Amino acid sequence: MLGVSLLAAGCGEGAVKVPVPKPDAATARLCSGLRLPDKVNGLKRRDTSPDSSLTAAWGSPAIALRCGVPLPAGLQATSQLQTINGVSWYGVPVDRPITWTAVARQAYVEVTIPVKYSPPGDILIELGDDLKTTIPPKPEGEI
Repeated sequence: MLGVSLLAAGCGEGAVKVPVPKPDAATARLCSGLRLPDKVNGLKRRDTSPDSSLTAAWGSPAIALRCGVPLPAGLQATSQLQTINGVSWYGVPVDRPITWTAVARQAYVEVTIPVKYSPPGDILIELGDDLKTTIPPKPEGEI
């Protein structure tokens, strides 16, 4: 499963622990160009630990983003995707997604959204807009 272990020091204070992905150099360059907002869903951005340009977090409990993750395990050409404002998202677990991965892009971007922020659509729209301007799509039909 793709779950991100999110732990915060103190009661909503301090850096959020978000595992840093290990993409290849080309993917890391794409991810470094991803300009993310200071607020998502009205929640302020937080520091991540370890500090990395490939990760971001907002709010408490934290919404966490990781850019440059590998192809999600279980994702197949027949998997059900949600397309929101031109970005295709793969949710895990399938029956009640918490972790969403933007697919069909030249870098996979994973967003873990705690159930407190349900439904996740507005958050995916906000982050997807920035993602679309930075991470080019793959050729038609590729996930």
